[in-house]
Amino acid sequence: MYLFYKYKQGRKWVARLPHDGDLGAELEKFAREQGIKVGRVEVIGAVKEAVIGFYDQEKKEYLALKLARPLEILNCSGNLSLKDGDFKVHLHITLGDRDGRSFGGHLMPGTILFAGEAVIEELEGPELHRGYDPQTGLPLWEKEH
Repeated sequence: MYLFYKYKQGRKWVARLPHDGDLGAELEKFAREQGIKVGRVEVIGAVKEAVIGFYDQEKKEYLALKLARPLEILNCSGNLSLKDGDFKVHLHITLGDRDGRSFGGHLMPGTILFAGEAVIEELEGPELHRGYDPQTGLPLWEKEH
């Protein structure tokens, strides 16, 4: 099933994220404070430690990998929408270590910022709500409410 909605560019922010903050939680807090119901996010910077996830499609669950060391954020991008009446960020992240190795996956709670710079773009149009998708087991966007 395809869902297509048309949006106009809304407000746009450039943000310095707080040292020692949880990356996902800080972005959700900002979205809640600004009332951003649909948006796009990009982040660069560094983390003190990270938790990334890989979705096991057969078991329909995330497997978490904790990276308990400083890493550079090579790329982090995703979106903002609503889930269960609250603001929800969905980000994928690629991280690099001092030896040039990279690690990537779904951003999970416990990714602690050393330094972060974000671009947050609000999209004006229909609200996007996440709901349980039985085919994948994931909270995916649903048709308009």
